[in-house]
Amino acid sequence: MNEYELRALCELEEWKFSLIKKSGILNRLSKKAQTKVNSLIPEKAHQIITDSIKNMVKATLVGSNIITKKKQEVGRTLEEKDTKFYEKLSSHKKTAVIEGAGTGAGGLFLGLADFPLLLSIKMKFLFEAATIYGFDTNEYEERLFILHVFKLAFSSDDKRRETLLIVENWEERKSRILEMDWREFQQEYRDYIDFVKMLQLLPGIGAAVGAYANNNLMEQLGKTAKNAYRMRILNTAPKLD
Repeated sequence: MNEYELRALCELEEWKFSLIKKSGILNRLSKKAQTKVNSLIPEKAHQIITDSIKNMVKATLVGSNIITKKKQEVGRTLEEKDTKFYEKLSSHKKTAVIEGAGTGAGGLFLGLADFPLLLSIKMKFLFEAATIYGFDTNEYEERLFILHVFKLAFSSDDKRRETLLIVENWEERKSRILEMDWREFQQEYRDYIDFVKMLQLLPGIGAAVGAYANNNLMEQLGKTAKNAYRMRILNTAPKLD
């Protein structure tokens, strides 16, 4: 293990510690209120939302897998992979910021288009991150891992800790995880982004809020993806062609 990898290991420990810490009081109060609101929504409506988001996510998974360039240079060091990863993250953040500003400026009507557009940017980014770190997204288990990385980035305290354990022990856990809990997946994601995205719909400040929110959401996803793949690489190197 070289000096760069040792430093990455230290950063990994700091990141894991940050994930198991309690969120701020505002986030916890917001989650409590959202849980209360969710309990008032009829079960039929929950099922419709779950099915809609499940189908939306599955469509973006298929599309992202098709358009992601799979061939990567063999023998890259972790430092070289990280450098490539930062380039991709920067590019996707710019796209997300433009998208957030555009839909935010459009008020309620264009705001409705923000959810699927941002979701597709995030999924495309995660596919490219997996490929950069040497994992084959043609394999079902790698697409399932991507969904867990996504969930780890956008969950409440309890679910984040549960998901961290799964991601951290992926090689042991993956054979027991056959499918996502889509109800939990969509609810955690919606609850996480609801507050900032609600502000995006306000006239006059929507564009600024949309750009700022999307930048932060991509930053959060990027940090999570980088550390999730670093964790796997530093535990077990992926197969190389």
